[in-house]
Amino acid sequence: MKNFAVEMLLAVSMVLAGCGSDSKSGTINGNWTASLTDSSNGTQVFAFTTSVIENTDGTLSISNFAFSTNSSCFVSGETESGTFALSGDFNGHVSGSFGMKVQSGTPSGNLLNLSGTVSGNTITGTWTLTGGTGCSGSGNFTMTKM
Repeated sequence: MKNFAVEMLLAVSMVLAGCGSDSKSGTINGNWTASLTDSSNGTQVFAFTTSVIENTDGTLSISNFAFSTNSSCFVSGETESGTFALSGDFNGHVSGSFGMKVQSGTPSGNLLNLSGTVSGNTITGTWTLTGGTGCSGSGNFTMTKM
């Protein structure tokens, strides 16, 4: 009986220590910076910064979106949407699938689609661009939480 009590005390201590060891909550919410590279030569095609908040339905609210690269495919008035499906553990380690779309305003008809995987403070995956003349391509991207 004495051994059982000691074992229970140790188990409870370990659980409590684990709960307090990471004061950050695991979340995709925050400010992100992204670099999109061309699949054929690895050069950077697009870069942007944005703020992301996960909604309770798995969609993302995306705000403060701004390209830091110039492109005739996205001049002004872009609209953004996204999805996130959480997986992994609940010890503050975020992981899951990520999707984001950027629809051009001016000129119209261009769509940038990102699909990737979240691991902690990094999102990696692939992107495709479809649309008007000169506005197509694909490659890899990396987003980093700031």
